Amino acid sequence: MTDRARDIDDYVVSKLARDDFTIDTTGLPAIQVSRAQGKLLMILAEAVGARRILEVGTLGGYSAIWLARALRESGVLVTLELDPHLADVARMNIERAGFASRVSVRVGPALDTLRTLTAPFDLVFIDADKANNARYFARALELSRRGSLIVVDNVIRGGAVLEAASDDVNVKGTRELFDLVSREKRVVATAMQTTGEKGWDGFLLARVL
Repeated sequence: MTDRARDIDDYVVSKLARDDFTIDTTGLPAIQVSRAQGKLLMILAEAVGARRILEVGTLGGYSAIWLARALRESGVLVTLELDPHLADVARMNIERAGFASRVSVRVGPALDTLRTLTAPFDLVFIDADKANNARYFARALELSRRGSLIVVDNVIRGGAVLEAASDDVNVKGTRELFDLVSREKRVVATAMQTTGEKGWDGFLLARVL
């Protein structure tokens, strides 16, 4: 990523995506969504009139807070986190932002928790271990309705998604996701590359038919 790209991202954020909340990121890996991506998630959730949102991968709760801001009255967000410590940090940040009553943080392996949830969700955001991307997407589709959106983050991986022979489980999982979605007749989908404060990456966006 060039300094110019980072400067442009900072400019866009300063004009259009300033966050008016802060979260405690002490000890957390620097892998949360960017500020501009957080705002995009909020806009997408608002666009579908989301009352029920599902997030796979909570980390510190930053993206959950952006998504919670889009919920309609009486709406709920269910977010799944494997690490109990991260879940505690996220709960604290979500409470500080004023959304504790509308966000449920579930702890445990996401594939196990996903089997316990009931449909439908209006928007699903997947940002967890990439090796399971295809399995997360398949279950998200089962939990969706016609018109629901499914968003999967980090699908470009600095261009590594092109490396068919890669031994990286994250690349393998992402390519498996693309293969699955390309065959899936129940969605219309695309992917966009992004650059900026998070480097060169991108997201996949699918609408359920």
